[in-house]
Amino acid sequence: MKKIAYLMIFGAAQLQAADVDLGSISVESTTLSDVSGEEIKSADVAEALHKKVPSVSLVRRSGIANDIILRGQKKDNINVLIDNTMIYGACPNRMDPTTSHVLANNMESIEIIEGPCDVENFGTLSGAVKVTTLEPSKEMSGEVSLNVGSWGYQKAAAQVSGGTDKVKFLLSASKEKSGQYEDGDGNTFADQIENYTAAAGPRYKDKYRDMDAYDKKTFMGKLYVDVAKDQQLKLSYTANRSDDVLYPSSPMDALWDDSDIINLEYSINNIGRYSKALDIQAYDSRVDHPMSNYYRNSSGTDSVNEKIHDLTTHMQGVKIKNTFDIDSSNQLMIGLDTSNRNWDGHFKGEGSQSLLDGMTSLDDVDTKNMALFAELETRHSDTVIKAGMRYDDTHIETAGTMGQPENDYKSLSANIFANHQLNNSIRVFGGIGRANRVPDARELYLRMAMVNASPPPPVMRPWIGTPDLEQTTNTEIDLGVEKDYQSGSVKAKLFHSRLEDYIYYNSSKMMNRFENINATIYGMELSGIHAMSDALYLDYGLAYLRGTKDEALEGQTDKDLAEIPPLKLNMALNYDYGLKNTASVELVAADDWSNFDADNGEQALDGYAIVNLKVKHMVTEKVELTAGVDNVFNKTYAVSNTYSDLTLLTGGATDVMLMNEPGRYLYVNGTYRF
Repeated sequence: MKKIAYLMIFGAAQLQAADVDLGSISVESTTLSDVSGEEIKSADVAEALHKKVPSVSLVRRSGIANDIILRGQKKDNINVLIDNTMIYGACPNRMDPTTSHVLANNMESIEIIEGPCDVENFGTLSGAVKVTTLEPSKEMSGEVSLNVGSWGYQKAAAQVSGGTDKVKFLLSASKEKSGQYEDGDGNTFADQIENYTAAAGPRYKDKYRDMDAYDKKTFMGKLYVDVAKDQQLKLSYTANRSDDVLYPSSPMDALWDDSDIINLEYSINNIGRYSKALDIQAYDSRVDHPMSNYYRNSSGTDSVNEKIHDLTTHMQGVKIKNTFDIDSSNQLMIGLDTSNRNWDGHFKGEGSQSLLDGMTSLDDVDTKNMALFAELETRHSDTVIKAGMRYDDTHIETAGTMGQPENDYKSLSANIFANHQLNNSIRVFGGIGRANRVPDARELYLRMAMVNASPPPPVMRPWIGTPDLEQTTNTEIDLGVEKDYQSGSVKAKLFHSRLEDYIYYNSSKMMNRFENINATIYGMELSGIHAMSDALYLDYGLAYLRGTKDEALEGQTDKDLAEIPPLKLNMALNYDYGLKNTASVELVAADDWSNFDADNGEQALDGYAIVNLKVKHMVTEKVELTAGVDNVFNKTYAVSNTYSDLTLLTGGATDVMLMNEPGRYLYVNGTYRF
């Protein structure tokens, strides 16, 4: 903790350093570039973001397919977009978040936008993560890579790109699998469950106790066609096939998790005075996700009492936007955005669970949205101002026959953001925004089902969702300053988020557990880079959050907001040797959880400090080797807390299974480029 405090003092002191301009640096967002070349350890994008960005925290569910928290917000409170397409997970227990449907080896960049300043996309309440995948080039090129690591991790990936001046293509495919990782004490997934509970039901059966943690295959194909001068057609297809994904801290595992994304974009430039760029996009994304207790003792001998929760989701959208210059200083973008999200779920049961067969959890729910949006950018001397507005009309309906009401939501979102260059080394920036997001089908209509073990076996079907929820509104103020100096730069940001009708889970209720509350989240971020020489440099980032409810929930006393991670530090010392070779020592550290929502399942977690090592070396002009060690000192620690919003293994209201992070992990990756 003292080291983190010293770093804060050091960062503040850098604001007074010498005035030397190093060039323009974005202050409105954080961008990770060359993701496919840098984040090669595994397919897990969430883990990569947690290691690189201080405002992003990891929600650990498995060896892969993990979720993220951005500034204390996750799920539908942030948008995760893949090439501007929207894809939602089908699992109400967040086993398949959006980040799990695209691999790091297919990514060009990841842009992280903090705050309610995205008017183009539906539901950007508190931030957005925008993934841009690799683009084809006309030069014939490609690469093949092989990766091996601890606990039987194996990955093979290949891509090829080429074409002509008019037609370009890209093909990419990968396959990877891994055994169950071990924490710092040497415990596998099965061991962690057995250490948590003596009950037989949640444990893996003996014959599955040592099974692999997952098996994942992916494919991405792109075709770009220059139809005419200033006109381009882009078509892409991405497929993800994940089998037998183990989720040890939950009572079920995923039998498979399949997703498909089809994206079509057509752009026309320089049509005339009132159309500098016209962009049309249509996309279709689907996810199929059955989870089951098949591998657990709870399914009985030979799984004769298997219980399956089978869910699908389907997202379709069309967006049209037109950009033109009003004059030399002002640019206007206007657009239309429409989408439909369908979510459907039902249970299957065998043996003692057969009464569940065919029962619904989410009954064909459609969330239909139509929106108009506009954004004005104006430049005056050393100042850039962006102002945006979005009007949404959303209708949610379900095919259920249990009297669930339909819901209509209308909202107006707006923001204004300014960036001012005080002098050649100091920028100040700030803005205020107001955005909205509607409840999702889980929060409105979800029903769970269970069969009592003792005869006669009545079926219990409590309503978890609350069908009359209001939409959430976030009003946020962001302020910051960035300074360049002779050997680096430093940036400091403050924000205050006021959440009205925030959708929150109340574990004290038997039914209708989601409710609207008012809450506040505020915090600060400090980041920068400091060069000690031409070859040696330090980059760092620090984030602090605090979140509180206005009032404790009914039947509770705790006013702490859930899923507000403690003070977190990301820091890396990098050494560039040779022409393209790099070695780095990375520190990821966090304070103890001292503020958490104990009334809703969270618990005190110890702080941690983890050291990672990595070396990238060009053996030849075409062959690159990367080797690394994560968690060098083999620490046992947990990052994710246990908010009751997720269904986790529990022995009581205050006894929830924590999932430890991986222990020492060694990996080697070889890449051949042509």
